[in-house]
Amino acid sequence: MNILILGDIYGRPGRKAVKEKLPQLITQYQIDFTIVNGENASGGNGLTTKNAKELLNQPIDVVTMGNHVWQQKEFLETIEDFPQIIRPLNYPEPCPGKGYGIFECRLKNDEIKKIAVVNLSGQIFMPALDNPFNRISPIMDELKNSADLVLIDFHAEATSEKIAFGYFMDGFATAVYGTHTHVQTADERILPLGTAYITDIGMTGPLDGVIGVDREIILETMLTKRPKRFETATGAVQINGIMLEIDEIENKVIRITRLYETIEENKK
Repeated sequence: MNILILGDIYGRPGRKAVKEKLPQLITQYQIDFTIVNGENASGGNGLTTKNAKELLNQPIDVVTMGNHVWQQKEFLETIEDFPQIIRPLNYPEPCPGKGYGIFECRLKNDEIKKIAVVNLSGQIFMPALDNPFNRISPIMDELKNSADLVLIDFHAEATSEKIAFGYFMDGFATAVYGTHTHVQTADERILPLGTAYITDIGMTGPLDGVIGVDREIILETMLTKRPKRFETATGAVQINGIMLEIDEIENKVIRITRLYETIEENKK
Protein backbone atom coordinates (compact mmCIF):
# COMPACT_ATOMS: atom_id res chain seq x y z
CA MET A 1 0.00 0.00 0.00
CA ASN A 2 1.35 3.41 -0.97
CA ILE A 3 0.32 6.77 0.51
CA LEU A 4 1.24 10.15 -0.98
CA ILE A 5 1.25 13.27 1.21
CA LEU A 6 1.91 16.70 -0.34
CA GLY A 7 3.17 19.69 1.59
CA ASP A 8 1.34 22.99 1.97
CA ILE A 9 -0.32 23.94 -1.32
CA TYR A 10 0.45 27.62 -1.86
CA GLY A 11 -1.88 29.76 -3.92
CA ARG A 12 -2.81 29.37 -7.55
CA PRO A 13 0.62 27.99 -8.59
CA GLY A 14 0.28 25.20 -6.03
CA ARG A 15 -3.28 24.37 -7.03
CA LYS A 16 -2.31 24.33 -10.70
CA ALA A 17 0.64 22.04 -9.98
CA VAL A 18 -1.64 19.60 -8.14
CA LYS A 19 -4.19 19.62 -10.97
CA GLU A 20 -1.53 19.00 -13.62
CA LYS A 21 0.79 16.59 -11.84
CA LEU A 22 -1.13 14.66 -9.18
CA PRO A 23 -2.71 12.10 -11.55
CA GLN A 24 0.72 11.41 -13.01
CA LEU A 25 2.28 10.96 -9.56
CA ILE A 26 -0.51 8.59 -8.52
CA THR A 27 0.07 6.43 -11.59
CA GLN A 28 3.86 6.60 -11.44
CA TYR A 29 4.12 5.59 -7.78
CA GLN A 30 1.00 3.37 -7.64
CA ILE A 31 -0.58 5.53 -4.93
CA ASP A 32 -3.60 4.21 -3.04
CA PHE A 33 -4.39 7.20 -0.80
CA THR A 34 -3.57 10.91 -1.07
CA ILE A 35 -3.42 13.69 1.55
CA VAL A 36 -2.55 17.36 1.00
CA ASN A 37 -2.23 20.33 3.32
CA GLY A 38 -4.50 23.11 2.06
CA GLU A 39 -4.16 25.93 4.59
CA ASN A 40 -2.32 28.20 2.12
CA ALA A 41 -4.21 27.21 -1.01
CA SER A 42 -6.08 30.52 -1.45
CA GLY A 43 -3.53 33.26 -2.08
CA GLY A 44 -1.27 31.78 0.58
CA ASN A 45 -3.79 32.68 3.26
CA GLY A 46 -6.42 30.08 4.15
CA LEU A 47 -8.85 28.20 1.94
CA THR A 48 -11.95 29.53 0.21
CA THR A 49 -15.01 27.40 -0.37
CA LYS A 50 -14.42 27.62 -4.12
CA ASN A 51 -10.83 26.43 -3.81
CA ALA A 52 -11.84 23.66 -1.40
CA LYS A 53 -14.19 22.31 -4.08
CA GLU A 54 -11.45 22.67 -6.69
CA LEU A 55 -9.01 20.61 -4.63
CA LEU A 56 -11.55 17.92 -3.83
CA ASN A 57 -12.35 17.57 -7.53
CA GLN A 58 -8.81 16.21 -7.86
CA PRO A 59 -7.84 12.68 -6.74
CA ILE A 60 -7.33 13.88 -3.15
CA ASP A 61 -8.74 11.86 -0.26
CA VAL A 62 -8.07 14.24 2.66
CA VAL A 63 -7.12 17.91 3.08
CA THR A 64 -5.49 18.94 6.36
CA MET A 65 -5.19 22.54 7.52
CA GLY A 66 -3.24 24.64 10.05
CA ASN A 67 -3.02 28.04 11.70
CA HIS A 68 -4.51 29.81 8.65
CA VAL A 69 -7.65 27.66 8.63
CA TRP A 70 -9.97 30.59 9.49
CA GLN A 71 -8.28 33.32 7.43
CA GLN A 72 -11.03 33.09 4.83
CA LYS A 73 -13.97 34.00 7.05
CA GLU A 74 -16.51 32.18 4.89
CA PHE A 75 -14.82 28.91 5.79
CA LEU A 76 -16.14 29.17 9.35
CA GLU A 77 -19.57 28.57 7.85
CA THR A 78 -18.71 26.08 5.11
CA ILE A 79 -16.06 23.75 6.58
CA GLU A 80 -18.84 21.45 7.84
CA ASP A 81 -19.80 20.83 4.20
CA PHE A 82 -16.46 19.09 3.57
CA PRO A 83 -15.99 15.90 5.63
CA GLN A 84 -12.66 15.34 3.85
CA ILE A 85 -11.19 18.54 5.36
CA ILE A 86 -9.55 18.32 8.79
CA ARG A 87 -8.64 21.38 10.92
CA PRO A 88 -6.31 21.28 13.95
CA LEU A 89 -7.78 19.10 16.68
CA ASN A 90 -6.52 21.34 19.47
CA TYR A 91 -8.70 24.38 18.75
CA PRO A 92 -10.79 25.04 21.86
CA GLU A 93 -14.30 23.61 21.67
CA PRO A 94 -16.87 24.36 20.44
CA CYS A 95 -15.25 24.79 17.04
CA PRO A 96 -16.50 24.26 13.49
CA GLY A 97 -15.17 21.28 11.60
CA LYS A 98 -13.34 18.29 13.00
CA GLY A 99 -9.78 17.57 14.09
CA TYR A 100 -9.60 14.03 12.79
CA GLY A 101 -11.45 11.64 10.55
CA ILE A 102 -11.56 7.94 9.71
CA PHE A 103 -11.40 7.29 5.96
CA GLU A 104 -11.66 4.12 3.93
CA CYS A 105 -9.13 3.13 1.29
CA ARG A 106 -9.88 0.28 -1.10
CA LEU A 107 -6.70 -1.51 -2.14
CA LYS A 108 -6.08 -3.17 -5.49
CA ASN A 109 -7.03 -6.55 -4.00
CA ASP A 110 -10.35 -5.01 -2.80
CA GLU A 111 -9.26 -5.08 0.84
CA ILE A 112 -10.51 -2.04 2.78
CA LYS A 113 -8.10 -0.20 5.05
CA LYS A 114 -9.37 2.35 7.57
CA ILE A 115 -7.07 5.35 7.87
CA ALA A 116 -7.28 7.87 10.70
CA VAL A 117 -5.96 11.31 9.70
CA VAL A 118 -5.30 13.73 12.56
CA ASN A 119 -4.36 17.41 12.31
CA LEU A 120 -2.66 19.15 15.26
CA SER A 121 -1.09 22.58 15.68
CA GLY A 122 2.06 23.21 17.69
CA GLN A 123 2.33 25.83 20.43
CA ILE A 124 5.86 27.26 20.12
CA PHE A 125 5.84 30.49 18.04
CA MET A 126 2.26 29.63 17.07
CA PRO A 127 -1.26 30.72 18.15
CA ALA A 128 -1.96 29.62 21.71
CA LEU A 129 -4.18 26.59 21.15
CA ASP A 130 -4.67 23.70 23.56
CA ASN A 131 -1.62 21.56 24.28
CA PRO A 132 -1.38 19.08 21.35
CA PHE A 133 0.27 16.39 23.49
CA ASN A 134 -2.58 16.50 26.01
CA ARG A 135 -5.29 16.89 23.37
CA ILE A 136 -4.52 13.71 21.46
CA SER A 137 -4.01 11.49 24.51
CA PRO A 138 -7.72 10.96 25.34
CA ILE A 139 -8.57 9.80 21.81
CA MET A 140 -5.67 7.43 21.25
CA ASP A 141 -7.64 4.33 22.21
CA GLU A 142 -10.52 5.38 19.95
CA LEU A 143 -8.17 5.94 17.03
CA LYS A 144 -6.40 2.64 17.52
CA ASN A 145 -9.68 0.72 17.77
CA SER A 146 -11.25 2.46 14.76
CA ALA A 147 -8.43 2.51 12.23
CA ASP A 148 -5.72 0.33 10.74
CA LEU A 149 -3.40 3.30 10.22
CA VAL A 150 -2.99 6.62 12.08
CA LEU A 151 -1.42 9.51 10.18
CA ILE A 152 -0.72 12.81 11.95
CA ASP A 153 -0.09 16.18 10.31
CA PHE A 154 1.72 18.14 13.04
CA HIS A 155 1.52 21.76 11.87
CA ALA A 156 4.20 23.54 13.86
CA GLU A 157 7.08 26.02 13.71
CA ALA A 158 9.66 24.71 16.16
CA THR A 159 11.80 21.78 15.09
CA SER A 160 12.22 20.69 18.72
CA GLU A 161 8.46 20.50 19.28
CA LYS A 162 7.97 18.45 16.13
CA ILE A 163 10.70 15.97 17.02
CA ALA A 164 9.41 15.66 20.58
CA PHE A 165 5.90 14.96 19.30
CA GLY A 166 7.26 12.33 16.92
CA TYR A 167 8.82 10.47 19.85
CA PHE A 168 5.64 10.96 21.90
CA MET A 169 3.68 9.17 19.16
CA ASP A 170 6.34 6.55 18.39
CA GLY A 171 4.80 3.10 18.43
CA PHE A 172 1.27 4.51 18.27
CA ALA A 173 1.04 6.53 15.07
CA THR A 174 1.83 5.00 11.71
CA ALA A 175 3.43 8.29 10.68
CA VAL A 176 3.98 11.78 12.06
CA TYR A 177 4.89 14.41 9.50
CA GLY A 178 5.47 18.12 9.96
CA THR A 179 3.98 20.95 7.94
CA HIS A 180 3.97 24.78 8.18
CA THR A 181 7.57 25.92 7.52
CA HIS A 182 7.35 25.26 3.74
CA VAL A 183 10.95 24.02 3.72
CA GLN A 184 11.46 20.29 3.27
CA THR A 185 13.78 18.68 5.81
CA ALA A 186 16.13 15.78 5.14
CA ASP A 187 15.50 13.81 8.34
CA GLU A 188 12.94 11.27 7.17
CA ARG A 189 13.29 8.03 9.14
CA ILE A 190 11.49 5.31 11.02
CA LEU A 191 11.69 5.87 14.76
CA PRO A 192 12.73 3.07 17.17
CA LEU A 193 9.17 1.82 17.84
CA GLY A 194 8.13 1.89 14.19
CA THR A 195 6.57 5.32 13.52
CA ALA A 196 7.66 7.03 10.30
CA TYR A 197 8.75 10.61 10.91
CA ILE A 198 9.89 13.77 9.09
CA THR A 199 10.14 17.27 10.56
CA ASP A 200 8.64 19.06 7.54
CA ILE A 201 7.45 17.76 4.18
CA GLY A 202 7.85 21.16 2.47
CA MET A 203 5.42 22.99 0.18
CA THR A 204 3.76 22.70 -3.20
CA GLY A 205 3.94 26.11 -4.85
CA PRO A 206 6.41 28.81 -5.96
CA LEU A 207 10.08 27.86 -5.80
CA ASP A 208 11.52 31.31 -6.54
CA GLY A 209 9.80 33.25 -3.75
CA VAL A 210 10.27 33.30 0.02
CA ILE A 211 8.15 30.41 1.29
CA GLY A 212 5.62 31.27 -1.43
CA VAL A 213 5.68 35.09 -1.34
CA ASP A 214 7.21 37.34 -4.01
CA ARG A 215 10.84 37.68 -2.90
CA GLU A 216 11.10 41.41 -3.70
CA ILE A 217 8.23 42.13 -1.30
CA ILE A 218 9.90 40.14 1.46
CA LEU A 219 13.26 41.82 0.86
CA GLU A 220 11.63 45.25 1.00
CA THR A 221 9.87 44.50 4.28
CA MET A 222 13.08 43.16 5.81
CA LEU A 223 15.09 46.19 4.69
CA THR A 224 12.54 48.88 5.60
CA LYS A 225 10.63 47.18 8.44
CA ARG A 226 7.44 48.55 6.90
CA PRO A 227 4.46 46.27 6.11
CA LYS A 228 3.49 45.55 2.52
CA ARG A 229 0.74 43.40 1.06
CA PHE A 230 2.04 39.92 0.27
CA GLU A 231 1.66 38.60 -3.26
CA THR A 232 2.22 35.05 -4.48
CA ALA A 233 5.54 34.56 -6.25
CA THR A 234 5.78 33.61 -9.91
CA GLY A 235 8.35 31.48 -11.72
CA ALA A 236 9.30 27.87 -11.20
CA VAL A 237 7.09 25.66 -9.04
CA GLN A 238 8.07 22.91 -6.62
CA ILE A 239 6.14 19.86 -5.52
CA ASN A 240 7.20 18.63 -2.07
CA GLY A 241 5.91 15.75 -0.01
CA ILE A 242 6.52 12.21 1.13
CA MET A 243 5.51 8.73 0.10
CA LEU A 244 4.84 6.00 2.64
CA GLU A 245 5.15 2.34 1.67
CA ILE A 246 3.00 0.32 4.06
CA ASP A 247 3.21 -3.37 4.95
CA GLU A 248 -0.44 -4.35 4.43
CA ILE A 249 -0.26 -7.20 6.95
CA GLU A 250 1.54 -5.42 9.80
CA ASN A 251 0.09 -1.96 8.95
CA LYS A 252 3.51 -0.43 9.47
CA VAL A 253 5.69 1.79 7.30
CA ILE A 254 8.39 -0.09 5.45
CA ARG A 255 9.83 2.97 3.77
CA ILE A 256 9.39 6.75 3.94
CA THR A 257 10.64 8.61 0.86
CA ARG A 258 10.82 12.35 0.24
CA LEU A 259 9.26 13.69 -2.95
CA TYR A 260 10.84 16.78 -4.49
CA GLU A 261 10.11 17.85 -8.06
CA THR A 262 10.19 21.13 -9.95
CA ILE A 263 8.09 22.04 -12.96
CA GLU A 264 8.26 24.70 -15.63
CA GLU A 265 7.60 28.36 -14.96
CA ASN A 266 4.09 29.04 -13.79
CA LYS A 267 2.65 32.51 -14.46
CA LYS A 268 -0.05 34.16 -12.36
